[in-house]
Amino acid sequence: MINVPVYDKDGKEVDSLKVDKATFGRWVRYALLKQAIVMYHANKRVGTATTKSRGMVAGSTRKLYKQKGTGNARVGNLRTGKRVGGGVTFGKIARDFGRAMPKKQRRLAADSAILAKILTNNLIVVDELKFEKPKTKDFANILGNLKIERSCLVMTNSLDENLYKSARNIPRVAIMPVSELNAGDVCNHQKVLFTKDAFLVLLNRDKSSEN
Repeated sequence: MINVPVYDKDGKEVDSLKVDKATFGRWVRYALLKQAIVMYHANKRVGTATTKSRGMVAGSTRKLYKQKGTGNARVGNLRTGKRVGGGVTFGKIARDFGRAMPKKQRRLAADSAILAKILTNNLIVVDELKFEKPKTKDFANILGNLKIERSCLVMTNSLDENLYKSARNIPRVAIMPVSELNAGDVCNHQKVLFTKDAFLVLLNRDKSSEN
């Protein structure tokens, strides 16, 4: 069992949660984690880069001048890739870089990412993150109290508009509901900040699915 402390907004420990490694797959599966990260990065590629080939360039296919007798180097038509304004030889074409993984592998990779954060003390649980109105300064102070100085992924039980507006102007901070948890976003941030409600939902997901 792993003891995960729960902090309040002032950075003081107010509670603790017992976490069984079996909940997150018992050990970190680095090979599967690498596969998931590559997939998430590949799926973010747009793949719209494209250039015109010689068949797409406007112009005649007529030979510009006869082969011999002019004293010039021999040339073909105007659309060849050897001339300015012609098509690009072996040019880029639009393509899909997307990759896929089975649902069970994606979940196991996310579990490995969370377990890795727990084992390296990069997962923090806060009792609550509620704001009466959007206030970036207040949210920045909470991050400072929790000693979060670099990138951070904030996981909540549900979407909170005031929390989102309070954090959106802080660099390298992302807000995400726990239902959208994935290995790519977890590994792309140094710290992962869970609200207590969101972390309990993650711990009890198997029990809720059985019911």
